[in-house]
Amino acid sequence: MSSIKWTRRQIVGAAAALLATASLPAFAEYNPKLLRIGYQKSAATLVLLKGNGTLEKKLAPQGIEVKWVEFPAGPQLLEGLNVGSIDFGYVGETPPIVAQAAGANFVYVGYEKPAPQAEAILVPKDSAIKTVADLKGKKVALNKGSNVHYLLVKALEKAGLKYSDVTVNFLTPADARAAFERGAIDAWVIWDPFTAAAEKQTGARVLTNATGVANNHQFFLAEREFATKRPDLTKLLFDEVSTQGAWVEKNIKAAAAQLSPIQGLPADVIELSLSRYPQGVHPLEDSVLDAQQKIADTFAELKLIPAPIRVKDATLGGKRLAANP
Repeated sequence: MSSIKWTRRQIVGAAAALLATASLPAFAEYNPKLLRIGYQKSAATLVLLKGNGTLEKKLAPQGIEVKWVEFPAGPQLLEGLNVGSIDFGYVGETPPIVAQAAGANFVYVGYEKPAPQAEAILVPKDSAIKTVADLKGKKVALNKGSNVHYLLVKALEKAGLKYSDVTVNFLTPADARAAFERGAIDAWVIWDPFTAAAEKQTGARVLTNATGVANNHQFFLAEREFATKRPDLTKLLFDEVSTQGAWVEKNIKAAAAQLSPIQGLPADVIELSLSRYPQGVHPLEDSVLDAQQKIADTFAELKLIPAPIRVKDATLGGKRLAANP
C-alpha cells in the first residue's frame, strides 16, 4: 500500500477510474458486425494501425465497423475484455495473470518476442543507489499489476533481497513520474516509452533493465467468445499488425514522427523506445506459456494474487470459466 499521501489529483483520478468502471455494462453481448480493439497509447503498432485506417477499409465490404477503445494501462484493458466491452487487446505479461486470478474469461491468442530492454528500474541521476542491492529499505514506485511488478520481484531476488525488503508504492506512471522528480520515491520501475522519456528529460539512470531477469513479453488477448467465433478476424488483425510492425522496424524515425503528436512525447524519445521493442505477432508457444506460468506461481507464492492459477486455462484449448464475475 502506498505510503505517499494522496494528492487532490490522485483522488480525482481514482474517482474517475471508479466511475469509468461503474459505467461498463455487466457483460456486453458479442456483436458480429462490430470489432472492438482495446489499446494503450504506448502501443505504437496499434496506434499507427488505428491512424492509417487499413482495418476499417478491409472490413467495410463485410459491413463490420471497427471501434478503438483507449485504456490507461493493462489492468483496465483486461477489465474491458472481462465484461465484453472489447473483443481484442494488447498488454504486457503480468496483467493477464492478475486478471485470470480474479476470474477474467479471456484467452491468449498471440505474443511478441521478448523486450527486456523496454522496462527498467530507474533512479535519479544523482542518486547514491548504485546497485539493486542498495534498494533495501528504500521506497520503490510501480503500477500495480503491470509487467514491471514482476521485474521488481525478480531483480530483488537476483540481488539477494526479498520483495518485503523494499516499500512498494503503487502509483500510475504519471503520478510516479511526479513523485520521482520531487524525490518522494527512491526508485521507479517503469516501461517504455516512459523509461526513455525519464532518461532523456530528467537524466534518470537505469539501475537495471530486465535483461537476464525477465522476458517482458507483450501479449495479444481476445474475449473468449470472439476468439472462438471469429478466428478469421484474429488472423486479419495479426496480418495487419505484422505488416505495420515490419514497417515500423524499417522506418523507426518516420514512425516516431507520426507517433510524437499522438503520444505527446518528443520524436527522439519515441525513437529510443521503439528501438527496444521487437515488432510483429507470433502464434502461442508452450515455452512462452510456461514462462507465464512461472510468473503466476511467483505471484501466488507472494500472495500478489489470491490463489494459484493454470495459465493454459486461458487459451482456446483450456478450461472455460463458468461465468464472468
